[in-house]
Amino acid sequence: MQTLRPVFVLSIHDVSPLTRDRVEEMLADLARAGVGRTSLLVIPNHHHKAPMLEDESFCRWLRDQAAGGHEMVLHGYYHMRGTGEAASGSLREEIERPEAASTMALRDRLITEVYTAGEGEFYNLSEAEASGRLEQGLAEFRQASLAPKGFIAPAWLLGLEAERAVKKAGLAYTTRLKTFKDLDSGREIPSQSLVWSVRAAWRRLASLAWNASLARRLRGNPLLRVGLHPPDWDHPAIRRQILQLIAAALAGREVMTYEDWLSRVRAR
Repeated sequence: MQTLRPVFVLSIHDVSPLTRDRVEEMLADLARAGVGRTSLLVIPNHHHKAPMLEDESFCRWLRDQAAGGHEMVLHGYYHMRGTGEAASGSLREEIERPEAASTMALRDRLITEVYTAGEGEFYNLSEAEASGRLEQGLAEFRQASLAPKGFIAPAWLLGLEAERAVKKAGLAYTTRLKTFKDLDSGREIPSQSLVWSVRAAWRRLASLAWNASLARRLRGNPLLRVGLHPPDWDHPAIRRQILQLIAAALAGREVMTYEDWLSRVRAR
């Protein structure tokens, strides 16, 4: 029986008309480093500011990336909690008015507004709400002649009701921070993603130390995941570490997309 090489999946999050220029720069750097296949996590209407269907150049660019071997992944719908700034309210208001917390536990607000800066869109949606956003997103992907097989929630925060909606929508897999999940079989494969937090200097320093340690710990894992965000490329030390980790991974791993990895999992 042939021994399969361990796998390396690199994903770029938050792909939209707002981030296209930076993502193009990232893809060029990654191609020079030897990564020609990535999973691109596309937001249909990034923060209500960038409906992808209104930007035909962007949709054409996505199709070109798909033709070149990159995978398109549905990544939330707005990538922010609530349906707009006015609807989202404030954490301070719910702390001061406990009766308002009946619609969302304080713990949930801390996660979706503080931990993720308000972008945990699919963390506490009802199944019906999640279904509506998924249907809309998938319809827009179809209009753009794109056919995603996977869904990854913003900040990897996918609630159980929302996960049921993802499966019912016919999507084949999802990931969370520490796992990859085949939605058909329910099988979860442990694999914590490397990811960088760059919002503050102390976060950047902590990320550099943490990801160096995590990469060593995951050296023997069959699946190594690296999740990138466009702001990562604003910080030379972060960018340099990412490219160094990629070079080390390519020495012993096969580059795949998440869709490729799903096919391997099912084949085995």
